Amino acid sequence: MDVYNLTSVTQFILIGLSDLPEVRYPLFVVFFIIYQITLLGNGAILLAIVTERKLQTAMYYLLANLSLLDIFCPSATVPKMLKNLLTEDHSISFVGCALQLYFLVALAGTEVFLLAVMAYDRYVAICFPLRYSLIMTRVRCVQLLLGTWSAGFLNSLLHTVSTFSLSFCKSNRVNQYYCDIPPVVALSCSSTYLAEMLVLVVGGIFGVGAFLITLISYIYIVSTILKIQSVEGKCKAFSTCASHLLVVFLFYGTTIFTYIRPSSSQHSPARDRLISMLYGVITPMLNPIIYSLRNTEVKGALRKVLYLRICSQKE
Repeated sequence: MDVYNLTSVTQFILIGLSDLPEVRYPLFVVFFIIYQITLLGNGAILLAIVTERKLQTAMYYLLANLSLLDIFCPSATVPKMLKNLLTEDHSISFVGCALQLYFLVALAGTEVFLLAVMAYDRYVAICFPLRYSLIMTRVRCVQLLLGTWSAGFLNSLLHTVSTFSLSFCKSNRVNQYYCDIPPVVALSCSSTYLAEMLVLVVGGIFGVGAFLITLISYIYIVSTILKIQSVEGKCKAFSTCASHLLVVFLFYGTTIFTYIRPSSSQHSPARDRLISMLYGVITPMLNPIIYSLRNTEVKGALRKVLYLRICSQKE
């Protein structure tokens, strides 16, 4: 390509649902409500864990971090998406796109690692109940959390640098409602081999590694539960990990649907993006609902927080 034909991209255009203008305003209302429920639900979980002494254990420290991620992750994309649905300006600066991609990949990666740590926590609780407090100490919990967040953000830094080191001259129209690695890399006019290999190799090693930890933990958990003689004992053991298992299925199911499924040949790309948008914002909203419905201790703490809030308002 002639060097004189290269143009420097200073901003990107997020296509989002610009080719489905008839659903813009209804979608704004839907996503705004979902976002508010997400913030409220995860904020309530955090408040319950912070204020209720009974919930200040390793399991709930990990849950608090999951709630933080479920607040931060949609906050990296939803406010910009809501603005784009209301206005005709779908642009995002080059730096803004890089920052959005960095935080989105970092937070999503951190959640993958955190789910693996939570699976290990449930493995210790069910397979070694008498040694649980000795293994999952506060220091061990802090170490695991620091490793989880560090791995997620360092992994994202690697991908962000490799992605935005590319030359962009084909187009600046990102085929998504946020900046993500595949649609941004697709705009490059230079070799994308290194960036794509980093996603496959580094992302594959971390992603598959975290998934295997989760899978192996649950194989041991199921094996241990099946050895319990009484039905009541089996139900009690299963109830301690049921919420996390539902969250794992939800997270990996939506990830596979968004990134691995083939594009639909029957629907337009805009409808595929709409489905991805729905899956991307619904998961963080459902996580606190799953934990509050399935976990009696969380339900009790939330009732207590709500009661104290009502009493303080009456005074």
